[in-house]
Amino acid sequence: MLSHELALVEQAKTWKFLELWVDPVLFPPKVLMLISDQDGTCKIFSPGADYKLVVAHPSYETAREWLLEDEYERVQGQLLAEEVL
Repeated sequence: MLSHELALVEQAKTWKFLELWVDPVLFPPKVLMLISDQDGTCKIFSPGADYKLVVAHPSYETAREWLLEDEYERVQGQLLAEEVL
């Protein structure tokens, strides 16, 4: 297994929720995935680039501000780990 894949496996054990964010200006829209860990840190991944880590933030608020600054819009709702696992 590649080290990138191992990191995603480990991330899957500690996540609290995830959100999808889109850049509606582009077509097709660019999609990013925000994943919040149990400790409150947030990582943003690009599903279109093999789930590459784009940026990490110490809190949801800073991650949200980063996405809004780049004019991304959140897709309604969150996927909670407790509902999936």
